[in-house]
Amino acid sequence: MAESENIGGNDHFFEGVEKLLEIWFAPNPKNKNADLRKIPRPLWDALLKSVRCEIISFTRNDNIDAYVLSESSMFVSKRRWILKTCGTTTPLQCLQPLLDLAVKIGGYAEIEDLFYSRKNYKKPELQCSPHRAFDEEVAFLDQYFEDGRAYSLGSVNGDCWYLYTVCRGGGDSSLVMDNTHPKNSNLIEQVANNNSPPDPDQTIEILMTELDPEIMSIFTKDECSTANEATERAGIHKIIPGMVVDDFLFDPCGYSMNGVLKNGCYMTIHITPEPEFSYVSFESNISSANYGDLIARVIETFQPGKFVVTIFANKTSDAFTASRELEHHTSIKQWKRDELQFCRFPTYDLIYAHYYKFKFPS
Repeated sequence: MAESENIGGNDHFFEGVEKLLEIWFAPNPKNKNADLRKIPRPLWDALLKSVRCEIISFTRNDNIDAYVLSESSMFVSKRRWILKTCGTTTPLQCLQPLLDLAVKIGGYAEIEDLFYSRKNYKKPELQCSPHRAFDEEVAFLDQYFEDGRAYSLGSVNGDCWYLYTVCRGGGDSSLVMDNTHPKNSNLIEQVANNNSPPDPDQTIEILMTELDPEIMSIFTKDECSTANEATERAGIHKIIPGMVVDDFLFDPCGYSMNGVLKNGCYMTIHITPEPEFSYVSFESNISSANYGDLIARVIETFQPGKFVVTIFANKTSDAFTASRELEHHTSIKQWKRDELQFCRFPTYDLIYAHYYKFKFPS
């Protein structure tokens, strides 16, 4: 987002595809005041330096702290942490420092769920270790998690989406950080635990490519002088009304925004507008039993040639039936579905769908 990588001569490229790491920490009965938001800003700055990005803007309310980064976003809630970074960032490199901070300052002793996901890169050869290939990322995470599971959804010779997950075993186990574990000084191993039902949780992601060049031009300094102007012109503020928006327009191009609601719901959008490698991502944890209208608003805003939708929802969420509901959306406006896959995990359902824009014969 901040700048492009040079590839021989005057050619340039920026990898808009993000790596998304989300971790839920289990409630700590020995520390009722456990809270990840106790971690002070200087320590977040140091952690993000290891990822190769930095904080450029910040907003908060009673339920969530939202950071716009030089490469995408970070969200911190009481016991949930989300890091989403694009370009050649290395988010998995901060996993150990994060676990240390969660124990020493946040007051948590156990991990409840972990998700690491990303779309396939456009130019994987430009990535840094351990992100050069999904197999390498899996091997890195397997050093920490004895029971992690890795998946690939979609077409291996086209658009696909990778997921590494560690979930509780049907609510009767969780993951605990153990400072004495022989594999790592602050490692995670499975332990028996009688947990109450998890808090409702859901996430929808829409990952778009082959974007309309005219719309993408809005997200350049040639067209808009401020982020707010780009937000208004594109209609981003209308996607989920009521969001408090924190947006940033990069120079010479590129755009990031976080939106938050008082109840802790968030929305985040990141845009790489260059025609040769245009990419837009949308993500939110807003709950709905049917995401069809939201998906339609997003894709009508950006007009992608192709897009991927993933919906995660746990069994206590109102959105748990939304993954099945998407099965009925064989087309959304001008976009037709050509792939649909469904996964069931111990506490979550996941659906993956791929759509392309149907072009009428001339």
